[in-house]
Amino acid sequence: MSGYFSVASLRFLAQLSANNNKAWFNEHKAQYEQHVRQPFLQLITDIAPDIEAISPHFRADPRTVGGSLYRIQRDARYSHDKSPYKGWQGCRFYHEHRRLQIVPLFYLHLQPGNCFLGGGLWHPEPANLQKVRQFIFDNPASWERAAHAPAITTRFVLEQDEKLQRPPRGYPADHPFIEDLKQRNWVYSRALSEAEICSPQLRQTLVADYTTLAPFIDYLCAALDLEF
Repeated sequence: MSGYFSVASLRFLAQLSANNNKAWFNEHKAQYEQHVRQPFLQLITDIAPDIEAISPHFRADPRTVGGSLYRIQRDARYSHDKSPYKGWQGCRFYHEHRRLQIVPLFYLHLQPGNCFLGGGLWHPEPANLQKVRQFIFDNPASWERAAHAPAITTRFVLEQDEKLQRPPRGYPADHPFIEDLKQRNWVYSRALSEAEICSPQLRQTLVADYTTLAPFIDYLCAALDLEF
């Protein structure tokens, strides 16, 4: 039994990064479909019942437009980098209310030398950023169980980008989870080796890790008044 992705999947993305222009992509689009896009869509289709079992309010959506798979095209309108394509492909399994606000999600990232899976809340709106901080402040014991259980902390790494240097205004510096209150994002992730990403057992690996992360995602949903 073969896996969803292969060395050819990673090789295509590496070549795309080195030849990031429309002419090259159009010439090699069949390889993109065969080795990256179609395997991703198949994985999303196959994992849908597993995601529903983790939470009936989360979706694995295999639609080619507006579904779980991110576009390979970059939105370069507001960027100095005008490269038309990403050098990676990712997908997210998201909460059903994602069109109303930025929501917690489970994630998979395919990129040469930087494959990983994870879950959490990325770049929430300011009001929801404050909601999560206040929820952690008000419910520290349940936060400890959800976000600092050994099953999570020994396997995953908490994203530290964009973290505040000082405590957010209104929160005491001696709070037991002040470092978590400084976060602007709450995301746990772990790296995937090439062997893992190309394994026939990739789906099972994702389900096991997403299940481990579920209490953390559940807590973030509760903070935002979302069902899990």
